[in-house]
Amino acid sequence: MTHVIIVEDDPMVAQINRQYLEQFDDFSVDCVSRNGQDAMEYLRAQPIDLVILDVYMPNITGIQLLRQMRAEGTPSAVIMITAATEMSVVEEALRLGIVDYLIKPFSFPRFQEAIQKYLNKVSLIASSEQADQTVVDRLLGSEFPQAQDSSELRKGLHQKTMSAIYEYLWEHPGEKHTCESISQAVGLSKVTIRRYLNYLIETGRVLSSVDYETGGRPRVLYHLR
Repeated sequence: MTHVIIVEDDPMVAQINRQYLEQFDDFSVDCVSRNGQDAMEYLRAQPIDLVILDVYMPNITGIQLLRQMRAEGTPSAVIMITAATEMSVVEEALRLGIVDYLIKPFSFPRFQEAIQKYLNKVSLIASSEQADQTVVDRLLGSEFPQAQDSSELRKGLHQKTMSAIYEYLWEHPGEKHTCESISQAVGLSKVTIRRYLNYLIETGRVLSSVDYETGGRPRVLYHLR
């Protein structure tokens, strides 16, 4: 379960944030606070995984709250959702380690993207005992890496299909997949999946291994390099 606090002084926006979060499985909005001071007191008392944070609020601003969180070692991840467009505010929020920055008014797809970015980072950290450059690049990246430039694709392969397969693998770091599992996830035939996976293996982006411990026919497993 991901425990969330919404820090937002506008009740309507806070309700939208809550409604959006309720569309994700295993997310619990534990508290809605209308000012940074009350939010900080709550964060000191309760373990929170994710803070949805506004900038312009009574008592202390969202940036001041974020500074205080970092100074006190509060480990909660933060997604800023705010009308603040000053580059100095954006720059400091980024320097203080936010996951994402959404400018009001925002759409649900953009909110969903921010939540997915948070989940990707949590999953990557949980599945990686040590960091190599690929892991660090994914943690610092703001978008999915591209599987291959379209100009370099082999004849008969399509960038849209390649991206769908590669992005699914990227969203599930540390996991090993079969053609069947990828086929079910992205809605493509196993023959198509296997053709693209073979290409990704040839270009060094995906690794394969054989699982003999199935009690029957061995299966080929795939994962990102």
